[in-house]
Amino acid sequence: MVSRKAWQRGAVATATAVLVGIATAAPAAHAEPNNNNSRKLRAAVTADGITKHLKALQRIADENGGTRVAGSAGYDRSVDYAEGVLRAAGFQVSRQSFQYQTFISHGPGLLQRVSPSPADLPNVLMSYSGSADVTARASAPAGSATGCTAGDFGPANVGTIVLISRGDCPFGDKATNAFHAGAAAAIIYNNTTGDLNGTLGDDFTLDFAATGITQGLGQQLVAQVPSGLTLRVKADTFRGMATAENLIAESDSGDPNNVVMAGAHLDSVSAGPGINDNGSGSGSLLEIATQMHKVKPKNKVRFALWGAEESGLIGSEYYVANLSASERKKIALYLNFDMVASPNYVRFVYDGDNSAFPVGTGSATGPAGSGAIEKLFHDYFASQGLASRETPFSGRSDYGPFIAAGVDIPSGGLFTGAEGIKTADEAAVFGGTAGAPYDSCYHQACDTINNINKQALEEMSDAVAHAVITYAFDTSSLRAPVRGKGPGAGDSGGGGLHDHDHEVTQ
Repeated sequence: MVSRKAWQRGAVATATAVLVGIATAAPAAHAEPNNNNSRKLRAAVTADGITKHLKALQRIADENGGTRVAGSAGYDRSVDYAEGVLRAAGFQVSRQSFQYQTFISHGPGLLQRVSPSPADLPNVLMSYSGSADVTARASAPAGSATGCTAGDFGPANVGTIVLISRGDCPFGDKATNAFHAGAAAAIIYNNTTGDLNGTLGDDFTLDFAATGITQGLGQQLVAQVPSGLTLRVKADTFRGMATAENLIAESDSGDPNNVVMAGAHLDSVSAGPGINDNGSGSGSLLEIATQMHKVKPKNKVRFALWGAEESGLIGSEYYVANLSASERKKIALYLNFDMVASPNYVRFVYDGDNSAFPVGTGSATGPAGSGAIEKLFHDYFASQGLASRETPFSGRSDYGPFIAAGVDIPSGGLFTGAEGIKTADEAAVFGGTAGAPYDSCYHQACDTINNINKQALEEMSDAVAHAVITYAFDTSSLRAPVRGKGPGAGDSGGGGLHDHDHEVTQ
């Protein structure tokens, strides 16, 4: 087990501040008009300024059925709003249209125990699940509990609602195997703490319903199978082709052969307005762009607001796939910001060099330079007397296509936690409530303007601004060897796994 690293307060933070030359942010009222360094830009970028964008996104959702899901009018109006902000900030803006298989759920999935002891059971419908209303006897796979091969299912599963463990293969594979074995529906239970938010993948088109439940509930139901457990699964969904757009904005100055790119997804899930996930990330970039209006960066700065992230990174994958080899080489780095205002937050930094997580945990080492991005964020937080910890660099957000084999663009970013559970150790370091989700409204209708932690938004947006403006003028640190993560390394004990909607596997 590789030790995990924490970043502590006190003398270590003071020493790091001297090393990296970062001053504590001045009050916003003293912000200078040309915000061309970290101190100036951080002073200008405030949680109140970002909240204006979040309120605009909330209004758009309210006027369009409570959602900003890609393919809907709510998403289209979000793109219109963001384009207006970016053009007003002096950026050159373009739209990139793409088609994809969309998924919209008409209400949450229903899971009931019919007998014994009838009860409604908590569940999260898998993205791209088919529609169904099935009442049937429950079963478990005849072979491996993970259901990753056709041989894991047998005659005992025919006509049943089969309970399958998370792990080892994509959720879509499990559902496909169950369908072809004659099962009536599938319930996939977690193999760790917390709810299970997953997707069957945008290529899953079988007329078959699948939903996710917690590990504890799954184990309880499996234990009841021999007693004649009967369940009901109901889902009302739409799957079909839709058109959405990425929004790309570039500074009008800076070296076009050395592009500093920062992105966040603009879409929500169909269940709600998505103000933390991910209005917080996209709103932060909109406000940073606004406050960089007079900046003349040395390097070209490119902001991207992605569409259909919640459908499986569709927008960012399309963008990267359509870059030529020469265009890819011009991108010096990519920074990703997906959920930066979670109510019960932790300051998570993506583990670019995969130093904090053992092999087999779903994390990976990013392209050369990713460790340097990680270090920049840790050093920044330490300079402010703020702890930070690492989260797996697992490709589960829009940086995934940038770090893929053959693309190899240095990447990193920040995250404050989704439905994962805050540990007692994390609560002791970061505050908040141990044993509760980082965001209890993750992928729900309650992810509204009232679901934002403004202190988290202030701290994290300052770190975003610091990274963007630092790299806008100097990317040389990406090429320098990273000798550890700086002073203050220790055992983080955390991880903050991001089980986002596009997660397809363990």
